[in-house]
Amino acid sequence: MSLRLYDTSTRTVREFVPVEPGRASIYLCGATVQAPPHIGHIRSGVNFDVLRRWMTRSGYDVTFCRNVTDIDDKIIRVAAAEGVPWFVVAERNQRAFTWAYQVLGCLPPTVEPRATGHVPEMIELMERLIAAGHAYDSGGDVYFDVVSYADRYGSLSNQRLENMRAAGDTDTDSAKRDPRDFALWKGEKPGEPSWPTPWGRGRPGWHLECSAMATKYLGPTFDIHGGGVDLIFPHHENELTQSQAAGDGFARYWLHNGMLKIGAEKMSKSLGNSLLIPEVTKKVRPVELRYYLAAPHYRSSIEYSEEALFEAAAAYQRIEGFVTRAAEVIHDVDADAPLPQAFVDAMNDDLGTPQALAVVHEVVREGNVALAHGNKEQVARLLAETQNMLDVLGLDPRSEQWRSSGGDSGLRATVDALVAVALEQRQAARARKDFAAADAIRDGLAQAGVVVEDTPQGPRWELAR
Repeated sequence: MSLRLYDTSTRTVREFVPVEPGRASIYLCGATVQAPPHIGHIRSGVNFDVLRRWMTRSGYDVTFCRNVTDIDDKIIRVAAAEGVPWFVVAERNQRAFTWAYQVLGCLPPTVEPRATGHVPEMIELMERLIAAGHAYDSGGDVYFDVVSYADRYGSLSNQRLENMRAAGDTDTDSAKRDPRDFALWKGEKPGEPSWPTPWGRGRPGWHLECSAMATKYLGPTFDIHGGGVDLIFPHHENELTQSQAAGDGFARYWLHNGMLKIGAEKMSKSLGNSLLIPEVTKKVRPVELRYYLAAPHYRSSIEYSEEALFEAAAAYQRIEGFVTRAAEVIHDVDADAPLPQAFVDAMNDDLGTPQALAVVHEVVREGNVALAHGNKEQVARLLAETQNMLDVLGLDPRSEQWRSSGGDSGLRATVDALVAVALEQRQAARARKDFAAADAIRDGLAQAGVVVEDTPQGPRWELAR
């Protein structure tokens, strides 16, 4: 079965057929950097990182563009409240997002454009829209004329123009021909950043930014546009409308991840219920948080609870335990070993990560049985399958990302050496049948947070979780 994806624009699961054979282009609406990220923001990053990894594993040459909205009404308001320039707020929070993506194992994007670096492309797009009769300037602002595109506007979100409310993206609608018209460009205001245009100084509207950046790096027609389901309207609807009205094909597939909720509310800063990444990674390790975010289907909503978070951490630890034990027996893993067909089918069926992880856990169960029976040939095969599946999901505990994320590598080496000395002393005590001394050493390590497990290959240790 080839890759099939749920396309919001058609509301169907469609076979993925790229614009260019062998290549895949993805645009993901990234951060609007008015505040540091909570786990609801980073869910989108994790979900689309899994898509990218799977497409790469499937043989596509993937170009992945994830933008940064570094100028926005919210950013300006935060800066004014703090009494700092807008770019201080934007830079501080962009760094927080970059750190969060990295700490959760998201591969760096092929390109990560900032909105403020693409004003010339925005001006060109507005000129095309005005020339085509789909936009107009009014007192230094530029608006998209939704009535001029009434037969197509609303197609992505499945709405009709007559049922839509005012855009609500300006302080007043007095400069608009129709209250539903949305702003492409906002005229200069005192104390706000601005750039020169043929219609006067000002700053870009949110929707215009993404259209300009997506087509600059991926071309006028590209494969996939992604983001959270909360962006379908008005943001993605307006992107699609203005781009196609200007003559671009724009995205052929629209993918949207579900929201992360607390109670009945979407997780958001305005509700005061956000969970910032540094705080959550004090409760569980980053790889366990990634498992928690990747395990549900990307289109489903997640009801956050610490209980569910800890259950996900325990599930990952079961996988990790097999990989760790098996790697002590099998030192060379075949990175080209075929994936189980059930895993492939699950991933090709609209990125079915719940079913894919069920396959992972089944293989792990078989692997533990093979370990118990000392069947090295079977352990080698099952370890290779497990690691290759985990690599697709960004969860391989033996990858450089997770082997080096447990803290300072030099400190780990020091602890390893010290524990090795203690274990040698314990083995010597057992050899002379001084079991009281051996137990005392083991208990002392346990009190220090080091768990010792006796295996057929000798004692092994790990930090208590």
